[in-house]
Amino acid sequence: MGGHPLPISFSPPPSWISGCPLAGTGDPVDVRVPFPSLQPLKAHLEANGVPYSIMIEDVQVRCGGGRACSNCRGRSLPSQSLSHPQIYAFMDLLVAENPNLVSKLEIGRSTENRPLYVLKFSKGGTNRPAIWIDTGIHSREWVTQASGVWFAKKIVQDQEKDEGLASILDQMDIFLEIVTNPDGFVFTHTSNRMWRKTRSKRSGSLCVGVDPNRNWNAGFGGSGSSSSPCSETYHGPYANSEPEVEAIVNFVKNHGNIKAFVSIHSYSQLLLYPYGYTTTPVAKEAVTALSSLYGTKYTYGSIITTIYQASGGTIDWTYNQGIKYSFTFELRDTGRYGFLLPASQIVPTCPGDVAGAEGHHAPRTRTPLLRGAEQ
Repeated sequence: MGGHPLPISFSPPPSWISGCPLAGTGDPVDVRVPFPSLQPLKAHLEANGVPYSIMIEDVQVRCGGGRACSNCRGRSLPSQSLSHPQIYAFMDLLVAENPNLVSKLEIGRSTENRPLYVLKFSKGGTNRPAIWIDTGIHSREWVTQASGVWFAKKIVQDQEKDEGLASILDQMDIFLEIVTNPDGFVFTHTSNRMWRKTRSKRSGSLCVGVDPNRNWNAGFGGSGSSSSPCSETYHGPYANSEPEVEAIVNFVKNHGNIKAFVSIHSYSQLLLYPYGYTTTPVAKEAVTALSSLYGTKYTYGSIITTIYQASGGTIDWTYNQGIKYSFTFELRDTGRYGFLLPASQIVPTCPGDVAGAEGHHAPRTRTPLLRGAEQ
């Protein structure tokens, strides 16, 4: 840009940021641009014949919505985003109202000493095969935490009347961490709606935070992550340096019987599996389930071939631990709203989430994925 780089953010990062090519030449890239840089960027794109469209006119205006939750109690399903205190209060209420099914575990503490809570859905027994689901590891992806709340309430409400869900709970436990990155999540509500990372500090750097999805001990520090503490994909000083990541690592290892691991992100409408996983017909079944309710199109494939190389990621580590059914869901949408998905989209997103997850873990009457997980 004439020797003066502009302060812009990319999603997904292009090859000169991520260190590897995108899935295909000509793939779209979303760019967040500070207002003073908008006209120079448009002029540069036009001068080089690069087509573009404006998806969101003013991100700051869009950031103002979706914070309150007016229907977290009772039998109605949440249709709005919740704050950190609201989610923890919701969890306590869910446990209090359903003590024979739901319990709350503290698996660790965040950098800023917030408890890392996991909901356990179980009909009894010890060390049963289990499914792990986490949401909100990237704090700005508010639709994922909302999806986790919705999913938790849906499990409670439907666990007797839904044959597929009942079959899962008869055979397996479900662990659900709704706020996987609480420090970052609080920061998105108080200071910077677009904050992605944790809130850990590094000696000698003014920049804060680590990308918790680059901090796992699976290809740690490789292409697709950054060694710069100021980067949004900073991998941290060493693998599992972030207590939020270390807590899950310790939980998975200590449990020893996790059969499926699903990490939920946004946005792009993708179902991703680890670098070496090739059972694409199974992934296709889950994608079909996700499309069935609202006609929402999801793409499936390995991380490296579908979006970009991303070393140190969650599901690469879980797959290396022998958890064969390790997947990442990238929820709605494909860029129209991006991380700022409006409240009206939460419920249409969540049934798709449940359809995909149940397809992913469902009993023999549904798709093949849980058939494998139950073995």
